[in-house]
Amino acid sequence: MKRLKRIIGRILYIVASKMPESYSSIQIGQTAFRKLSGNLILEKCGVKVNIEKGAVFASSVELGDRSGLGVNCRISGKVVIGRDVMMGPNVSFYTRNHAFSRIDIPMSQQGFSVEKPVIICDDVWIGANSILLGGVIVGKGAVIGAGAVVTKDVPEYAIVGGNPAKILKYRK
Repeated sequence: MKRLKRIIGRILYIVASKMPESYSSIQIGQTAFRKLSGNLILEKCGVKVNIEKGAVFASSVELGDRSGLGVNCRISGKVVIGRDVMMGPNVSFYTRNHAFSRIDIPMSQQGFSVEKPVIICDDVWIGANSILLGGVIVGKGAVIGAGAVVTKDVPEYAIVGGNPAKILKYRK
C-alpha cells in the first residue's frame, strides 16, 4: 500500500512541480497540490508545509511542521528537516559521495560511499544556493548563508557562510 501511495504521489507531483511558485500572483492551488503530493511521497510530512516548484526529493525525506523545500531544491537520500525551517531556492543536499580511495581502479568504477543522513533541527534558515553534505547536523536556530557549502556540523544559533562554511557569528 505504501508503495502504491508513493507512485500516485509521484504521478501527481509531475504536474505539481511545474505549477507556479507559492508566492506567484497566479494562485491555482499549487501549494495544496504539492503538499498533497508530499504527504503521499515523503517518509514524514508535517502540517502547513510548503514544497516549492521544481523541488526534487527522495521518499526518505522527513519534513517537519511549517517547513518548506525551496524552489528547485535537490535532496538525494535521507534528510530530516525539523519544524519551522525556511529554505531559499536551489539548495542541495547530498548524503553520499563517490568512492575514490583505491588508485588501482578508476573512480568511476568504485561505486559510492555509505550514505550519511543530514539532520536540520528546528527554526533554521538555509540561504539560496547552499550545499549541505552528508553527515552534518544543523543546530536549532542556525542560519546558513547563501552559497555556503556545509561540510561540518553547525552549532545552535550559529550564522555560517562560505566554502567551506565557517561560523561568522551567533544570533544570541
